[in-house]
Amino acid sequence: MARREVSSRRYAEAVFQLAREENTLDRWSEDLAQIAALMGDPDIARVLTGARVPRAQKTAMIEAALNGRVARQAMNLVLLLEQGDKLHIAPALYQTYQEMLDEHRGIAHATVTTAVPLTDDERSAIAAHLSSMTGKSVDVTPVVDESIIAGVVARIGDQLIDGSTRTKLMALKRRLEGAPR
Repeated sequence: MARREVSSRRYAEAVFQLAREENTLDRWSEDLAQIAALMGDPDIARVLTGARVPRAQKTAMIEAALNGRVARQAMNLVLLLEQGDKLHIAPALYQTYQEMLDEHRGIAHATVTTAVPLTDDERSAIAAHLSSMTGKSVDVTPVVDESIIAGVVARIGDQLIDGSTRTKLMALKRRLEGAPR
């Protein structure tokens, strides 16, 4: 795991624990989204993470950009990140927090690849099937890839469910190639 990932995970875990204790999960989600958006702007990120701007000026810029838009604790977090030269982890911190929040709420995200676009009914049916397999509410993100020919390929986290015709044809080809002559 990369150093940035470890650092963002550690901060996300601390924030998530605090948010659970104070029942402010959604507020933190919104605040972290604001912070990630600020640091997601390449021009702003360059100024706030660069060495040319004095720390006091960076702090003033952060407060001006986020004051009234995030809770005081979230502002404290941003200032803490800035003091530790860790503002660059803000987008990863937000992403990790969202993953933890979804896990806490029993939500999984699936990327579902098909050869043709899914109808709303098909998307709902696939989500229901994946939900029954995982025991979680599944949010489906459809992707079209004509190379799979037909069927469905679903990815939920590290789990891959490949029901594509292309994969079945390739398996049949391998079996035929390996058959005794």
